[in-house]
Amino acid sequence: MKKIIAILSAAALGTPALAGPYVNIENNAGFTGSDFNGHATDFHLGYESGNDVGSYYIQAGPTIFAPDGGEEETKLTGKLGGSIQATDRVSVYGELSASFDDVNDYGTKVGVKYNF
Repeated sequence: MKKIIAILSAAALGTPALAGPYVNIENNAGFTGSDFNGHATDFHLGYESGNDVGSYYIQAGPTIFAPDGGEEETKLTGKLGGSIQATDRVSVYGELSASFDDVNDYGTKVGVKYNF
């Protein structure tokens, strides 16, 4: 636990290696076998920062959901994520995403990346 606190403190206090606002336009499509199910396109504004120990980002904006054969719908969406460099070759990352409407939807992503 002390190591995690030390890593997070160093990530927060270290000199930024990257920082600033950005635009992210991303399209995600879905298929079942060869059948197209639809797609969603994010039009997000974001901010990212980080250093040698870790990085984070936050972004939000409209997303157009277009199901195959269905009616398009636009919702406000956002993502918050980051990564921590655990060793020279291993990093741990995570992301929380959300879509805001009558019923809010949430998603998570976590992983470990090993560089050869």
